Amino acid sequence: MATKENDQNIKENNCETKMGLPYVLEAFTSIFKTGSISNKCCGDLVVLGKVCHSALVKRTLENLLFKDLCPSKIIAKIIQTWNNCLALIDSPS
Repeated sequence: MATKENDQNIKENNCETKMGLPYVLEAFTSIFKTGSISNKCCGDLVVLGKVCHSALVKRTLENLLFKDLCPSKIIAKIIQTWNNCLALIDSPS
């Protein structure tokens, strides 16, 4: 099922080792709660890659602690966070 596919993507792409814990927490807070994501965290998120970003968030959604969240809203926030970070990283300083 989706869990095996996500776990395989996470393992094959070394997703869990590419981004430091403080930035993971910041990114997840911006997606699952309310908050913004710093420029440094956005840079790490883009380096992490979209495949890892999506797989890690989807795996989190499969956790029973998050069962009451609306997946479509979370997926919309995933896309929004990713696009905001890409725009921030791609814009000239």
